[in-house]
Amino acid sequence: MSKKIKRIGYQSIRQLFVIGLIFTLLSLVLSNLQTFAAAKVAPKTSQHKKPFSAETSFREVTDSDACYLLNRLTFGTRPGELQALKSMGFTAFINQQLHPNTITESPAITAYLSSEPDLTASPIELFMNYGPPAVTALQNRSANSNDADIKKEAMKIIREKERDLFEKESTLRIMRALYSPKQLQEVMTDFWFSHFNVYAQKGLDRFLVGVYEDKAIRPYALGKFRDLLGATCHHAAMLFYLDNWQNSVPPNNVATAINPGAASPPKGRFSGLNENYARELMELHTLGVDGGYTQQDVIQLAKVLTGLGLPPQGRRALPANVDPIMGDYFDARRHDYSDKILLGHPIKGSGANEIEQALDILASQPATAHHISYQLAQYFVADKPPESLVKKLAARYMQTGGDIRAMLSDLFTSTEFWDPRYRYAKYKNPFRYTISVLRATYAQPTNYKVIMGFLRQQGMPIYGCLTPDGYKNTRDAWLNSDTLLKRIGFATGIGLGRMPQVCVQPPDYTVVGTVFGATLSANTVRVIKKAPPQLKLSLLLGSPEFMFY
Repeated sequence: MSKKIKRIGYQSIRQLFVIGLIFTLLSLVLSNLQTFAAAKVAPKTSQHKKPFSAETSFREVTDSDACYLLNRLTFGTRPGELQALKSMGFTAFINQQLHPNTITESPAITAYLSSEPDLTASPIELFMNYGPPAVTALQNRSANSNDADIKKEAMKIIREKERDLFEKESTLRIMRALYSPKQLQEVMTDFWFSHFNVYAQKGLDRFLVGVYEDKAIRPYALGKFRDLLGATCHHAAMLFYLDNWQNSVPPNNVATAINPGAASPPKGRFSGLNENYARELMELHTLGVDGGYTQQDVIQLAKVLTGLGLPPQGRRALPANVDPIMGDYFDARRHDYSDKILLGHPIKGSGANEIEQALDILASQPATAHHISYQLAQYFVADKPPESLVKKLAARYMQTGGDIRAMLSDLFTSTEFWDPRYRYAKYKNPFRYTISVLRATYAQPTNYKVIMGFLRQQGMPIYGCLTPDGYKNTRDAWLNSDTLLKRIGFATGIGLGRMPQVCVQPPDYTVVGTVFGATLSANTVRVIKKAPPQLKLSLLLGSPEFMFY
């Protein structure tokens, strides 16, 4: 037999081996998945005789308790963290995570940020380096700057730079979720980014999305909701994504005459009201779809927001009132200075101050308190959260003026959070599943493109949700045979050591097994015990227990 035939035969055997493993995993998952999920809906009352409450001190906790808390407050448990948490104590751990400024950032993240200055650049700097001015600057270097081919080549170069920057932004997003000890802050940044979603592949947002997350969301993720609302409202990425940069008082509108000394508003794209952002600001960001607002409220809010947009292009010097951090610019010429009534509250036509009044009104509404509370309860407890918890959180919101940290403190110590019905009842979305695999296996990726590609295959590319409602976090959105098969393929590749660019040396399955905290079902344990040693890690990472948290 020739060497070539032997090589082909060996490759075929390996392929069959992998296929067999995948089918074994798929059989295990499908046989256990529905049973596992059903057990979360109707558990035996003896599962946890003494439910936790806000009054408990979290003493004498089990590995299962620690595993549950870690999985809900982080992107997945690392080996060794269960014992560390039990030694530290649940109350101390929760309090520490609620105050990320007391935690030292990962050296890997700080080093990466230091090596890539564009990741911390201002929106204006990014616009100059990646936007139309950058294309013009390249064109002007040529003697034939007006030549169409020169412009086309300049645009191609800038687009390549954009793609490189976006890859770095996506890499940083993965690194923060994987390495940062400020896990709750990263989990909440993920939550709020979906809440205030921006689609990265729309125009200027290709290079603005990273600083949007870093400046408008992460610093406010555990603070006051009103501050977070204001930061996202004023950031250039949001204003471009939902078209408020085009929102303008119609030309020759009588309202312009109310503004003394105002010149005629610009024409062209700035030819009238654009209600896109105003509508989503109420429907998605604050009140909710059933929040009690009307179409007239949408129009009134759109009028309030007229003139809030991006700095005018084509100027050598930027206007003085451009925000250096958020990149927004208020153009008084495009603002509607008429008086408005929003949700029954009068707003005197006065310019930029109207926007802050409107945000104050929206943030203080009971409907907003309920909407945010429902989403937090859904994210951390159950796809259909208990109404008792939603009411508690809404009351806490109103009492504290929308203090997110206070709401989460109540949530994590509530009886509903620790209720056996909701423990391990959440199905991991693709991002959470992927990061939890990497954390469980001590992965130190050398090529983040592989991870980005897997997330695209799963239908969850980073910063890639087209619609303003963001990625869903419910089981119905993600549990299907196609994505499940791809997850099993990913678990198989990691477990067999066939993805060295993601995980150079997978640990022994007994090490990874410690992250489960005695939550593996008897059937899963039986299958893993019978499996050959080289299959055990893949079976753990592809088990139904690892799909839930």
